[in-house]
Amino acid sequence: MTAVQTPRADSSAEASAVSKIVARVKRVVASNPSVLPTVAAIVIFIGMVIYGEVAYGRIVQANTLSNLLINNAHLIILAVAMTFVILTGGIDLSVGSVIALSSVAGVMLSNAGWDPLVVIVLMILIGTVFGLASGILIQYFNVQPFIATLAMMFLGRGLAALLSTQPERLSEDSPIRWLGEQFKVVDGEKVNDVVVTPGVVIALLVVLAAFFVLHRTRTGRTVYAIGGSESSSALMGLAVPRTKVLVYVISGTLSGVAAVVYTSRLGIAQNITGIGWELDAIAATVIGGTLLTGGYGYVLGSVIGALVLGLMNVLITRDGGIPPKMTTIITGGILLVFVLLQRAVTSKRHT
Repeated sequence: MTAVQTPRADSSAEASAVSKIVARVKRVVASNPSVLPTVAAIVIFIGMVIYGEVAYGRIVQANTLSNLLINNAHLIILAVAMTFVILTGGIDLSVGSVIALSSVAGVMLSNAGWDPLVVIVLMILIGTVFGLASGILIQYFNVQPFIATLAMMFLGRGLAALLSTQPERLSEDSPIRWLGEQFKVVDGEKVNDVVVTPGVVIALLVVLAAFFVLHRTRTGRTVYAIGGSESSSALMGLAVPRTKVLVYVISGTLSGVAAVVYTSRLGIAQNITGIGWELDAIAATVIGGTLLTGGYGYVLGSVIGALVLGLMNVLITRDGGIPPKMTTIITGGILLVFVLLQRAVTSKRHT
């Protein structure tokens, strides 16, 4: 005879599975406290999804989650870029202005009849040049990262304004728009449709490449080592100067990639595009668990941080009664909580 499993047995099995997961998370956090902010970001994201589904509905469905990725693909790329920089203990304030300059230049060149592939490469190279300039200023001229990237921010914004102060629209027949086209992967009768854009695929490839570089290569280990102690890294014979320049080149290059993804989706560029995006990228990175002092953090955590910010905008829009300006206030509150978490983790690590 076979025993019939009762609903109580099912619930007991589920409770046991949940308790095992919680116990495992506790062990991971206890053995490596630096993962605590990342775990907290995941918990907050899941909590926001549950709250949104209970309060407004239509959150836990393929269409909504697909759109969350599509609308925040550029922010995910920027968060990955910022992760590299902050892991070394630096900062990059130029990413937003690089996107503005790359977008305006790209749209104008595309509308002038340039080959779309050449335009895309030039948009990315603009970011690379800005990142290289920041890296050289920081490493070889001993300029503080805040000042060096602030100078690049003003330079990029000014050059974008010189090109055009009016919205530049990408022509409807431009092949670049293809990167923002939505393609249905799974037909689920609208609400359960799984749709992606080439821009989302690019963002996911960037995340995978960044994860590989940071966790599977000597360059990645050097990035973490510099954030832990730059002087000790130099004494160990690590390529500190080259790596410090490289992280800013990566940040600038990915900013150019983000410009391509964003422009292809919106089809418009302005010299004011990207204002404040550097702060969004920093917020996503910090919320994802990367310590501002450097040395600890996870690129996948930064992705979660970007999705937290994106989902927060969705929930505020769904509510209707919450002013959009509250987004900034709520972001500030969440950021403060995670900075305090980081402070606690740092203090515990030093005791």
